Amino acid sequence: MSSLAALGYGPFFSSQLDLPAEAGLAPARVLVDLGVRLLLDLGGEERTAMLPTSLHGAAAVGDWVLCERLEDGAAVLRRVLGRRSALSRQAAGAPTGEQVLAANVDLVLLVEPLDAGPNLRRLERMLAAVRASGAAPGVLLTKADLCADPAAAARQVAAVAEGAAVLVIAAKAGLGLEAVHQLIGPGTTAALMGQSGVGKSTLLNALRGGESEAIGALDGDGRGRHTTTWRRLWTLPSGGLLVDGPGLRELQLWAGEGVTAAFADVAGLAAGCRFNDCTHGEEPGCAVRRAVVDGTLAAERLASYLKLAREAAALAARHDAAARQAERRTGRIMERALRDLPRKRGR
Repeated sequence: MSSLAALGYGPFFSSQLDLPAEAGLAPARVLVDLGVRLLLDLGGEERTAMLPTSLHGAAAVGDWVLCERLEDGAAVLRRVLGRRSALSRQAAGAPTGEQVLAANVDLVLLVEPLDAGPNLRRLERMLAAVRASGAAPGVLLTKADLCADPAAAARQVAAVAEGAAVLVIAAKAGLGLEAVHQLIGPGTTAALMGQSGVGKSTLLNALRGGESEAIGALDGDGRGRHTTTWRRLWTLPSGGLLVDGPGLRELQLWAGEGVTAAFADVAGLAAGCRFNDCTHGEEPGCAVRRAVVDGTLAAERLASYLKLAREAAALAARHDAAARQAERRTGRIMERALRDLPRKRGR
């Protein structure tokens, strides 16, 4: 396997090159986004890349880019290639702003600690976000050594994971690490996602076979204070690639398409509703509400689905409004240009 292929480079990306015009540019993968510059891997060679103003904010960790090598050992970013997948969330303070957490990821591993019991509602939200990203989801239940019955917790999670792999691990004790390595095979890019203090850095260090991330001192409740500052793409000894970064306090949905996939059980029940547009509220003949009454579907899961479905609908409305506004703005610019054209010709 070539050095670029080992980083995940393949025909999907190479076919996007505009040859021969871009023949002198080097393909590279973004390892770290430092804001004003990027750390790139050009296939065994790491370089810091400067960003033209037009490309500020255009690249995320995991992206494939084209760069121009400079003689001083640095580089300049010239283009960001199209993505196979993008794990995104709504940017803080921007109702229609997207923050890409990781690009071109094959697998997103949601990290949930067992010391306080798994938070199923949080997992459902994160699973919906992953299903919309184009990547496959998996769940890692950490701190199994602090849980009285990890097998029972895993069954609870599997019931809402809709077929995603669910692994029980205890990174410090080495429990379950081999199964994680098998998920992240050579050339596979995975990303760790979870709140601060859930054990992501401990897991990363165990998978890499050495200390790569500082782990804060334990708080009074036994949780580590997360000290990861930057999101970074790491290469594992197994040949897999793994993105880790700061913990997420909350994952606001960016795309609502993953809600139905994350709640396939609810969608299946909805097919039996009397009305095609049933909201599973007060309508007669609602098969979903009937399943809650007979115990087939947990009331908490239905409530979680309805909450995320409403959020997805509101998000879609905001996106549509933003698209219409952008279209009107473009139209005004074109009209102004056409009005100015005779005047420019007369000069």
